[in-house]
Amino acid sequence: MRDLREDMASILLTEEEIHQRVRELGQEISRDYEDKEPIFIGVLKGCFVFMADLIRQVTVPCSMDFMAVSSYGNATTTTGAVKINKDLSQDIEGKHVVIVEDILDSGVTLHYLTGYLGNRKPASISIATLLDKPSRRKADVAAKYCGYTVPDAFVVGYGLDYAEKYRNLPYIGILKPEIYSN
Repeated sequence: MRDLREDMASILLTEEEIHQRVRELGQEISRDYEDKEPIFIGVLKGCFVFMADLIRQVTVPCSMDFMAVSSYGNATTTTGAVKINKDLSQDIEGKHVVIVEDILDSGVTLHYLTGYLGNRKPASISIATLLDKPSRRKADVAAKYCGYTVPDAFVVGYGLDYAEKYRNLPYIGILKPEIYSN
């Protein structure tokens, strides 16, 4: 059985770096939503590790829900067509929404999602993302809470995948091109 670390060109962010930054983001969100009781909406599947760690750092009352949204499939670039695979299970009207995403890349999915959720009349919508890759942006969208700005490289780990693999890595690595270009 091969070790997944062998598929990495390099480690971009260590487990310790990620946990420190997630702690800081949780503190920032707690200050900003001190009297607002936000609802965190995780965009599955990639957000689950980041969101679990993030909400444990938030000190204000909050709730959470999940959506499954896709625009990539098993490809390495977005198709541009956004599909809702699982919608919310609760009403967000009048609530302060924090969309939690693993990576803000093209922005296509998050641009669509903010409009889609905005039609449900929340009090506010903001975005928290672990990673931001502005060099790939195709839609006008920005995160209020951002862990790290990353280069245009194929990153995996800490919830991010390639073909449903590598999510379990505790760090963010840059995948060797020969892994995803076959």
